[in-house]
Amino acid sequence: MSAPPRTDTSAFTGLSAFPLTPLQDDAVGEAAFGTLVARLADAGVDSITALGSTGSYAYLSRDERARVARLAVEHAGGVPVIVGVGALRTSHVLAHVDDAEAAGAAGVLLAPMTYQPLTDDDVFELFRTVTDHTELPVVVYDNPGTTRFTFTTELYARIARLPGVASIKIPGVPGDPERARDHVAAIRAAAGEHVTIGVSGDPFAATGLNAGCDAWYSVVGGTLPSPALAITRAAREGRAADAVAESARLGPLWNLFAEFGSLRVVAAIAEYLGLAPRSCLPLPLQGLTRPQRAAVIEVVDELGLGR
Repeated sequence: MSAPPRTDTSAFTGLSAFPLTPLQDDAVGEAAFGTLVARLADAGVDSITALGSTGSYAYLSRDERARVARLAVEHAGGVPVIVGVGALRTSHVLAHVDDAEAAGAAGVLLAPMTYQPLTDDDVFELFRTVTDHTELPVVVYDNPGTTRFTFTTELYARIARLPGVASIKIPGVPGDPERARDHVAAIRAAAGEHVTIGVSGDPFAATGLNAGCDAWYSVVGGTLPSPALAITRAAREGRAADAVAESARLGPLWNLFAEFGSLRVVAAIAEYLGLAPRSCLPLPLQGLTRPQRAAVIEVVDELGLGR
């Protein structure tokens, strides 16, 4: 039987925007990051997730991450801030959780990072330790593309029984609407009604929200909140066809995500729009080449995304 929620999960619905953590001269660009977060708050996103994969958390030191968490809360204008706390060692995760608490975060986002392959029991014990350690709500971050760990529905169910688990971020849904509904329903049946389900993989967002996901954990929303909000609001208001149409309009952008990777594309967009300094990704990550940037700029201009 699923445990009742320890806290309200309303902060884990709607659009959660994942901003970049821009770097400049190998240091966090604090002014640029504050501008990105304030822009999201002004746009009316439902929550802001700092230090997700789009925020390059794994490349930052503890001090840098603690400072980013504080800046996010300071600039969020009351919008709930979720802070990524993933790390290779459990003791390091707990330290990041403490820093998130001190910053005033509304919740934490936990991915099972690994160098040696992790077992399901390893991951369960990680989440058990974290939920024992903090009263903050915990978002389960299933991102096999970066962590190389894949959750099963059974593991979702085990973790969801832990007190304080508020949401599960799933890595996309099937493209077919009926299969997507069945997929989301199976996860909900396993995890329980007290846990929200959030879709990721931006091209899948409209399908996932229409299929019953409660939230969209969004890469593009962290840099371009307006089109992400249009998709989210349409789906949440029952206008499924409008959500699909809004997502289809962004098809050229989704194609760039598939070709170049979402992080590099949104970094190029932020740089083009003057929201981040040039070469804002942490080395050794290289930004896009000049021809690739030109392709991104062409799509941004054609879709009117810079307005």
